[in-house]
Amino acid sequence: MDPVIEVVGFLLGFLGWVMVGIALPNRYWKESTVDGSVITTSTIYENLWMSCASDSTGIHDCREFPSLLALSGYLQASRALMIAAIVMGTFGILATMVGMKCSKAGGENYILKGRIAGTGGVCFLLQGLCTMISVSWYAFNITQEFFDPFYPGTRFEFGEGLYIGWCSAILAICGGSCLLCACKLEQSDDTPYMYQPNKGTVYSAAVTSQRGATSPYDKNAYV
Repeated sequence: MDPVIEVVGFLLGFLGWVMVGIALPNRYWKESTVDGSVITTSTIYENLWMSCASDSTGIHDCREFPSLLALSGYLQASRALMIAAIVMGTFGILATMVGMKCSKAGGENYILKGRIAGTGGVCFLLQGLCTMISVSWYAFNITQEFFDPFYPGTRFEFGEGLYIGWCSAILAICGGSCLLCACKLEQSDDTPYMYQPNKGTVYSAAVTSQRGATSPYDKNAYV
């Protein structure tokens, strides 16, 4: 495995994991501004855990969602996927750190270390997929409610938490792909070469011995 590709894949996956940790508690997954006078203008914003509001005076008021079972299905699924993304990213970081060639963990068995690094790449891919599904599903519901003419509630728009989540998913997927491609290239380069002898030339000991042996019919045999 190329150490440069290893390091690049690890850094991309690690950055994606950090950004997942930033996106999960971010309060601005969706936001809406209620325009009015200078005094009554307020901003409403929500994430996976709470709903908040702030007015033009700078006062913030947040309220956590009271019941897990009372939440929408997509909101519960988004929570579970984001937590799964953090767990997968943690396993990916640990596996990649052990499997990299520049790491002394795992000994000198580079075949085993390559497989461990490939497992870390799979974990990074799963992290990116979980994040992408969670953020995209949440954004789809925002879009559906915004363009629904019969929706009675507040119409929200995309917040910064969604964009952080999308960037995190792309980084994690790129990092996992780099690690998997590097492992595949290493396996193809380490394939042993099978020696095939030249079948065009055959040397026979029997023929050589027959040439060297004297014929039982010498020149006086017919005399």
